[in-house]
Amino acid sequence: MAARDIADTVTAGRSTKQAIRDAAVQLFAAKGFEQASLREVADMVGITKASLYYHYPSKLDLLIAIIDPIIDHMRDIVEDIDAVPYNDEGIRAVLRTYLRGMIRHRDAGALCVRDTAAIVNAIADRYPDLMEPTRELRVWLAGPDPTQESLLRAAAAIEVLGVALLSTELAPGASDTMVEKTLLDAATCVLTACGTA
Repeated sequence: MAARDIADTVTAGRSTKQAIRDAAVQLFAAKGFEQASLREVADMVGITKASLYYHYPSKLDLLIAIIDPIIDHMRDIVEDIDAVPYNDEGIRAVLRTYLRGMIRHRDAGALCVRDTAAIVNAIADRYPDLMEPTRELRVWLAGPDPTQESLLRAAAAIEVLGVALLSTELAPGASDTMVEKTLLDAATCVLTACGTA
């Protein structure tokens, strides 16, 4: 994996725990989860390794703290999804909520995309926590009495929204509003065969 540019420090007005997470995301993305050390994370934040261990006892604990907000977001989406009307407005609202979470957690999500094998191996016990809500969302998006085509379209729509994770690299000048509108329109089109189905 090619090294990406990383900042020298990540302290700028944030809490120590948040600064540690921000530094870890940058460092893990640049060097890979397995290659990055907690010493390097501590150095980026400007704290001792002992201070880092006070907040996060292990590199795995730090990784879980980075990934948990994504898991929580996914659980929130599917928690009461059956109460959402399955119509154009309800579908678009669910897709928008999912997409806004992808945008909000873009850095951590992009890390997972870039270093998937290492991340999945590290969080093997937690992997179902991430995948089950995605499966529930996919099943809901496929609609009642889903066909094979609607199941494929639901999966494809979710993948389209996943582009948000790499949007700052793919379209560096695109605002979050543009990313949201473009990908929401694209995912809706994929889901509905652009109105021809």
